[in-house]
Amino acid sequence: MEKELHEQYEYARRRIRQKKTLYFHFVLFLLGSLFLFVADRFLNISYGQNWYIWIITVWFFIFILHFIKVYITDRFMNKNWEREQIDRLVALQQKRITQLDSSINDNTENKL
Repeated sequence: MEKELHEQYEYARRRIRQKKTLYFHFVLFLLGSLFLFVADRFLNISYGQNWYIWIITVWFFIFILHFIKVYITDRFMNKNWEREQIDRLVALQQKRITQLDSSINDNTENKL
């Protein structure tokens, strides 16, 4: 029971760290976007027409990927999911081994 409690605690800690990093990324995105806008409009830093919009768009896409990873992918594909998949694959392997053993036994009995 102690091990399960520790695993739950570690899982909660890891999820909180992931969410905290995502929120930090969001704040950084907002401040960075504001800085790029100000740099283009008021500081006259210009590399072409609306260059900052392309940077913000790419950054936003990266943020969306980060969001999907934290709230969709990692939420469903956690340790329990991993264990279930491993157990399922081990059971399939055991079933296949049993079938091969019975097939070998049948072949040896038929030859005798």
